[in-house]
Amino acid sequence: MKLIENQTYDVERALYNLCDTQVKNCIFAGPADGESVLKETRDILVDSCSFSLRYPVWHAKNYSIKNSKMDDKTRAAIWYCDDGVIENSSLYGVKAVRECNRTEIRNCDIVSPEFGWKTNQTKIENSSLVSEYVFFDSNDITVKGLDFKGKYSFQYTNNVVIENSNLDTKDAFWHSKNVTVKNSVVKGEYLAWFSDGLTLINCKIIGTQPLCYCKNLTLIDCEMTDCDLSFEYSDVSATVKGHIDSVKNPHSGKIVADTIGEIILEDSIMESKAEILTRQSEKSDSN
Repeated sequence: MKLIENQTYDVERALYNLCDTQVKNCIFAGPADGESVLKETRDILVDSCSFSLRYPVWHAKNYSIKNSKMDDKTRAAIWYCDDGVIENSSLYGVKAVRECNRTEIRNCDIVSPEFGWKTNQTKIENSSLVSEYVFFDSNDITVKGLDFKGKYSFQYTNNVVIENSNLDTKDAFWHSKNVTVKNSVVKGEYLAWFSDGLTLINCKIIGTQPLCYCKNLTLIDCEMTDCDLSFEYSDVSATVKGHIDSVKNPHSGKIVADTIGEIILEDSIMESKAEILTRQSEKSDSN
């Protein structure tokens, strides 16, 4: 690899079409305020660099960014890129990653509204992420050890696996398909409405009116805190450890919890055929 080191660039397309090069300890900022400094690059390694210009990495292929910082002026930082690794870096610009394929993100600090839209095969691990809308309309996402805070997360996503994560979010997983969440905390209102194929395993679910209008919904050994009006019009198989505040008009399936504060079966627009049981009632039935 060629080496570019200890340089400052601020002009338009400063390193356009760069190939087979390591870019180290460089600064992309300055009065010229040029855009697209690393556009159409191939086989590059960006190490310990600082970015403060718009659209720095577009149409890159086989790229790596590590130990680097993209500040809040790096709008739309990484778009239309394939086969990238981003690690030990901070991404603070709006719309940081979009329409990218096969991106691995590790040990990063991300503050980016509208992060990760329309991406495919994204892996994110041991990172923190703040985003109002995250991973909208994206496919094949793997998440491990993520601390997320925001709103409207993972909407219209397909084929998602999330493990050992903390999601503080609103309206998560709306219209999602084939999502599995394991050993995680999911906090927020109106969880996963209109989802299809959502499975929650050993998770703690917190917030009002969760899991309504769902198809093929499965909960295995989950906890539900402050969850009222749960499961309305959903097709569900749920085993819940502890208490559910209330269950309202589930469409079909079976719901089992230790205790349920209120079961509401009224004013339904469809027949509720679901079994709703407490473990005490199950024991009574078996005796």
